[in-house]
Amino acid sequence: MKNYPVLVSALALATLLCSAYVPATDTPAKKAVATAVAVTSLPVNTAGSTITWNAKKFGGEHTGTVQLAKGNLEVNGRKLQGGSFEIDMTSITDTDITNPDFNAKLTNHLKSEDFFSVEKYPVSTFKITKVSPVAKAAAGAPNYTITGDLTIKGITNAITFPATVKIDGNMADATAKIALDRIKWDIKYRSGLLGTAADKVIEDTFTIDLHLKAGAAQPSLGSN
Repeated sequence: MKNYPVLVSALALATLLCSAYVPATDTPAKKAVATAVAVTSLPVNTAGSTITWNAKKFGGEHTGTVQLAKGNLEVNGRKLQGGSFEIDMTSITDTDITNPDFNAKLTNHLKSEDFFSVEKYPVSTFKITKVSPVAKAAAGAPNYTITGDLTIKGITNAITFPATVKIDGNMADATAKIALDRIKWDIKYRSGLLGTAADKVIEDTFTIDLHLKAGAAQPSLGSN
């Protein structure tokens, strides 16, 4: 019985230690916090921007323009992030034919079912889906590779092309030369794929020279 006080003291100490222990699993887990990134939307200056097209055929070519209806470039500081655009297909014109009657004939043909079906599809769209900066791009050379979805005649295809983009504060200037295969958008008139006589063929690939000017910033907030 002499050891009884010692036993009681040991049990009391053990009880105290057990009651003071807090399992590590009771500690709340740390939650990841999204980093806010300031994204600025720069509306495209449609009056100051141009889209020039060029189509080649056997023994010649035609050039013309089409107008942007609206659009925007999304930037973060001096970096391009994205953008989306609407093209007014009813504005398509030819600029190389000087005879008014012949010019009107070609323009109306381009708007017809043989080409862009403008009455049914008055708007084409382009939305940027990926922006890849070009490392160590030379001054004046393309500094981005842009991928996006181009919709013409209700048909959407992904396209990728190089672009030169300059961003200065709330202003941006972008240029690009884009080659398009018209067959992908069901524009097959006088295509060589249809067995058209060689002297009547219109090349399947046509090009777009794009020059965009954007400004008048409208700040928004995105998350990374």
